[in-house]
Amino acid sequence: MITINGDDLTIEQVHEVARKYENVSISKSAYEKMMKSRSIVERFLSEGKPIYGVNTGFGALANVRISKEKLKELQRNIILSHSAGVGEYLKEDIVRAMMLIRANALAKGYSGVRPIIVEKLIELLNKRITPAVPEKGSVGASGDLAPLAHVAMALIGEGKAFFNKQFVEMSSLDYVPVELEEKEGLSLINGTQFMAAHLALLIRDVEKFIQLATLTASASVDVLLGTPAAFDERVQLCRPHPGQIKIAQMLRDNLSNSELRESHRNCAKVQDPYTLRTIPQVYGTVYDTVNWIKEVVTREINSSTDNPLVFDDEIISGGNFHGEPIALCADYLAIALTSMGNMIERRIDRLVNPKINEGLPAFLAAGEEGLNSGYMIWQYTAAALCNENKTLSHPSSADSIPTSAYQEDHVSMGANAVRKLFRVFENVVSLLTIETMLSKVALEFRRPLRSSENIENFLGKFNITPSPDKFFGDDFQNVRSIIAEEVSK
Repeated sequence: MITINGDDLTIEQVHEVARKYENVSISKSAYEKMMKSRSIVERFLSEGKPIYGVNTGFGALANVRISKEKLKELQRNIILSHSAGVGEYLKEDIVRAMMLIRANALAKGYSGVRPIIVEKLIELLNKRITPAVPEKGSVGASGDLAPLAHVAMALIGEGKAFFNKQFVEMSSLDYVPVELEEKEGLSLINGTQFMAAHLALLIRDVEKFIQLATLTASASVDVLLGTPAAFDERVQLCRPHPGQIKIAQMLRDNLSNSELRESHRNCAKVQDPYTLRTIPQVYGTVYDTVNWIKEVVTREINSSTDNPLVFDDEIISGGNFHGEPIALCADYLAIALTSMGNMIERRIDRLVNPKINEGLPAFLAAGEEGLNSGYMIWQYTAAALCNENKTLSHPSSADSIPTSAYQEDHVSMGANAVRKLFRVFENVVSLLTIETMLSKVALEFRRPLRSSENIENFLGKFNITPSPDKFFGDDFQNVRSIIAEEVSK
């Protein structure tokens, strides 16, 4: 059971709820904060004061006052009219993460909603009812309006949902809809949870991915008869970036006691090419980027991104719904992963290229040369993936298109940033899969010499041996599934 209070939700807890269906509850302190906040909203309403989105219209219609008898209708209307998403439906784990993070934001007690609103979000999570949310439609300010509106539709019993692997109408499920009161519709949709959910789940996966990528890079270094000299701790301490130091340590550990290394210790080579020698500098920078983004995301999933916010003596319209912190992080990580993928592709080429693969068979082909092409075309595939990533690395946050009749005249485009970041990551996972597959084949060609214990144990998970030409796609899929499983554990 994970208990939310608005303040200390972790990325790992998001993973547990979104993917492993951990149950959720609300802390006593969160109940108290929400009830206090709600009483302040009701007091301001009784005094007849104008409050944005409570007794006024939305966006460019903020100056239009709404009569008292239509305030509840206003909240229902915003949910229905703002459910304007299009495209494929989001995966279940993303929507569940959105619901959890939004519940946590409301539990902070700055939104003025009744506790039942958070209870209903948690009820859907615990019953494993997942609203159907289209992937496109958010510009990342004023919050992720369209996708969150589709989530909110489920709370009021409208729209469709996924339940027991089936696509059903909400009205057919064991769920009693809630009737929204003043401000509650707005508070359900005015936030950054589409963006934050994507990045919270992905950043956790990328952190695990870097460990596997470093292990595979170590294997490539070894089968290409590289030297760990450049990974010496003294070199890293001369330029003490934490990630560089960490990755170099991992490389040293992974290459420790390798027979392959000992077999060429006295060779005449002075230094290795960059794609072997500068792994700590490149992967280390990605590692540091991930740690920085983890800090940003952890703050974001424990933030109140609503508008307006409710304080003891005032209700203030601000801009916490703006997705710029997430948008810039997503764009930066896409660039970092693209650069990482570029390095992986160059090692893929080095493994198959007979001009530079240190005596391994041309294209790692077994059997008669020429008759067998081996893994030649897998480098083409890697090149294609890298090209796509370079296109996807153009930052979404560099663009802004005004919305709501110039009232919302600068937006983050963070929703598109996180969506394309997922595509970049999928491509990099495929690139790592190709490198791992080729490293395994190359290691078999180096027999009877053995690599280090870490590398042998890792590559030993893959049942691949050199063979004459065949369809290698099954090997690729098997390797990729194991890597994906390791990343998502």
